[in-house]
Amino acid sequence: MLDQKEQRGMIEKLYIDQGYTLVGVDEVGRGCIAGDVYAGAVILDYKKLYELPDDRRELIKDSKKLSAHQRENICGLIKEVSLASAVAPASVEEIFDLGIVDAVMLAMRRALKQLNVEFNFLLIDGKQKLKDCPVDQLAVVKGDYLCYSIAAASILAKVTRDKYMHEQANFYPGYGFESHVGYGTKKHIEQINKIGISPIHRRNFEPVTSYVKEHNL
Repeated sequence: MLDQKEQRGMIEKLYIDQGYTLVGVDEVGRGCIAGDVYAGAVILDYKKLYELPDDRRELIKDSKKLSAHQRENICGLIKEVSLASAVAPASVEEIFDLGIVDAVMLAMRRALKQLNVEFNFLLIDGKQKLKDCPVDQLAVVKGDYLCYSIAAASILAKVTRDKYMHEQANFYPGYGFESHVGYGTKKHIEQINKIGISPIHRRNFEPVTSYVKEHNL
């Protein structure tokens, strides 16, 4: 039986051997209570990827397992071994209007539209396939671990979204956006109860929804 490390890239190799051009897609910020959601899309040059030393190639992994500094550095590495990449958001307003699932799908479609290289197979992290996808696709549970392209997409999306949230911290100080980047930490919720909500808080996410109702906002 293959160990976990040996399983990395096997799904991609299966489809590459069939002649597909793959794009990996992942989102960041789905579970936040503030800020836009972002999606990344990456078409890797697998020849260049596998020419990397093992220790460098294995840096392209689940963005949550990397420090902010590591992610920043790895973005350059990803660009070196990519044919095309893009990141796109769906806004807080779109999350409210569409719901988080459809907003995530919208961000993914926007990222895919930005790619300047044609692809014919999509690998998406999780259990849910992309709605209205023009090509064949596969939803991969733990895809950001098993597929380099999905991991690369998650890293680019995470770095871009973190920068966006750090900028929002300047516009809306006091919430700690520069540290928790919109997730519902204890400190974040305490600050909502102390100073209220900002325009980038998601009104359809708890505990923001309850705060809005309680204060008739």
